[in-house]
Amino acid sequence: MRWLLVLVMSATMARAEGERPGDFDYYVLALSWSPTWCAIEGDARGAEQCDGDKDFGWVLHGLWPQYERGWPSYCRSDFRAPSRAQTGAMADIMGSGGSAWHQWKKHGVCSGLSPEDFYTLSRLAYERVTRPPVLRKLTDPVRLPASVIEEAFLQANPGLERDMITITCRDGRIQEARICLTRDLELRRCGADVIRDCTMDRALLDPVR
Repeated sequence: MRWLLVLVMSATMARAEGERPGDFDYYVLALSWSPTWCAIEGDARGAEQCDGDKDFGWVLHGLWPQYERGWPSYCRSDFRAPSRAQTGAMADIMGSGGSAWHQWKKHGVCSGLSPEDFYTLSRLAYERVTRPPVLRKLTDPVRLPASVIEEAFLQANPGLERDMITITCRDGRIQEARICLTRDLELRRCGADVIRDCTMDRALLDPVR
């Protein structure tokens, strides 16, 4: 029974819900490779993000408050929910206003910021990271080691080190680049539960449409 108690306690520590807004240690800036999301989910939904004329590469999935281990979510915020105009204004970097709404509801409420300030901070964090331009030059799908994507970010962002970025994969594809930032948006080492990279040697990367 003791091992079961330890397992339950570990799961509780890894992720919390309804925590106090503003009580966290750092941010994870999650950048999603839009062609991957469209191939796995978006195309089937007819998502506006996947329209051929949108030309999305790395989109802002979210700016996530994080503990040194685990993360808060769905915190109880006293701020009024963002307006449709506020969420719609984030579509140029998040793919859609719906995505911006979901990120506020799950993660933004834990920042301790108002929707306006959270979206402003999210945009600033997104703009501080250079997305490797070489990846936008692809014309055909390629298979490559996930470490190649990490290396491209390292070369494009002086000061970024390997323990500050994580590349994730899903369904055999490059999914996201997650970069760890202080509350002041300075680069920092990721926590132990964030730092694990995808180790695939032949991950699929689709070109920007």
